[in-house]
Amino acid sequence: MSFEMEELPLAEQFEQLIQGGDKLAIADFLNDQNISDVADIIYENPDYESQIIANMAIHRAASVFKILDITEQRRIVKELPPFKTAELLNELPADDRTDFLEELPKEVIRDLIKLLDPEERKITLSLLGYPEDSVGRLMTPDYVYVYEHNTIDDALGVIRKVAKSSETVDVIYIINEKGELIDDVKLRDIIISAPDKEIGELIDGRVVSLNVNDDQEHASQVFKMNNRVALPVTDDNNILLGIVTIDDILWVANEEFSEDMQKMGGTEALEEPYLETPFFKLIKKRVGWLIVLFIGEMLTATAMSFFSDEIEKAVVLSIFVPLIISSGGNSGSQASTLIIQAMAVGEVTLADWWRVMRREVLSGLMLGSILGAIGLLRIFIWHILMQNGIIEDLYGPHWLLIGFTVGITLIGVVLWGTLSGSMLPIILKKLGADPATSSAPFVATLVDVTGLIIYFSVAYLFLRGIML
Repeated sequence: MSFEMEELPLAEQFEQLIQGGDKLAIADFLNDQNISDVADIIYENPDYESQIIANMAIHRAASVFKILDITEQRRIVKELPPFKTAELLNELPADDRTDFLEELPKEVIRDLIKLLDPEERKITLSLLGYPEDSVGRLMTPDYVYVYEHNTIDDALGVIRKVAKSSETVDVIYIINEKGELIDDVKLRDIIISAPDKEIGELIDGRVVSLNVNDDQEHASQVFKMNNRVALPVTDDNNILLGIVTIDDILWVANEEFSEDMQKMGGTEALEEPYLETPFFKLIKKRVGWLIVLFIGEMLTATAMSFFSDEIEKAVVLSIFVPLIISSGGNSGSQASTLIIQAMAVGEVTLADWWRVMRREVLSGLMLGSILGAIGLLRIFIWHILMQNGIIEDLYGPHWLLIGFTVGITLIGVVLWGTLSGSMLPIILKKLGADPATSSAPFVATLVDVTGLIIYFSVAYLFLRGIML
């Protein structure tokens, strides 16, 4: 490659090589790049994505393929010749291959599984048999294990023999003759130990493992709390089935974050990138929650009509309706977002509900008092301006009672909003539902309706026999 060409950005270098048509030069160029750089080239040159994969060494092609978005992965597999697809799928680690296949229609999965080698097919079918969001779908059977009676020298021999096909050799797993997990040991500890020392002498009993049926979100929390690069996966009888590595958990965390953000916005989670989602599928994902929220807002209209007599007698009360319901909705949305995020990262659990409630009661009272004071101050300033003839008189002689009505209502509505927003995610979690579905729009709609009831109840208390 010429010096002038090396000065160009990678995407432009690739384009020049493609125009030259020298397949050997293209392969050498792609194999010399970092995996992430090749992925960027694919994103910048979607017309050549299958050619890029086809021209790379198969182990590097698999490394690039597994970090691509599902949309690119689908297109590549669709465009590759069957023999190249078989090579690629067989080269992929079992967990990454399973992760890709589970995103495809069932009829496509059947056709692709036929391309796998018998052993890889057996592993893939086994992983696909576990629940969709379970640790079983993430684990890989490619790991290094030894027995407690093995010597350090024996262990090093095993590592040399199988390390190339293993997901990681940073941690070696110790099992007994039944295949039960006993412990794990770092490679560093093996290397610095005497060759004739038995593996059993390295056991410290501090192994942390996952159950094959554990939820993937739970696995993410375990990784975070234990600072591990890999964790063993066992069945209910403590038989070691595989391992889960940190790179898989990072992908899960990213997907869960995206899903939670979409649900908190009042829509169902998208399985594909936004621009790749079919139009009518996008409508279907959004319309359900919109209908639910719309029906909820209809209850607001019903509440307004229920208090129509009070509004007719004291029209001035209607001026503050948007202020009241928006304050309650905003406080509820704040609380809901904070609690959902705290639950997602493990800062709040179901057992913390009483601590959360106490904090939110105090927060609601404090925030409501601040907003109530501002509302009362606004009415006071308006009254002063009215007395000086600067503006029109809206509140009449009972402006102070109206001010107290608004102030007390804001305390009640904000308190109710913070309680609803904080408790709903916890209640949903207790019922086995996704806390993210108690999204900000849902909480806001709930507080809109109840906020009106609080407002007019307080108004009746203060203004009965005077304006009502």
